[in-house]
Amino acid sequence: MTFSDVVEVVKSLSTEEKREIQLLLQKYLREERREEIYNNFQSAQTEEKSGELKFSSNIKKLRQMMEE
Repeated sequence: MTFSDVVEVVKSLSTEEKREIQLLLQKYLREERREEIYNNFQSAQTEEKSGELKFSSNIKKLRQMMEE
């Protein structure tokens, strides 16, 4: 089934069914974002343990670190 097919099926649903799909999509997107945040957190922990993670409160130094 293609994306266009899905769109056409959704268009044919009742208003209540469309609302339910909207709620489900919002839930799925939240879950995916949480997973992404958690994965980034785990990566940061790994970098910190290996000494790769660097911190600074100096704006110029932060900019320089971002460019590296």
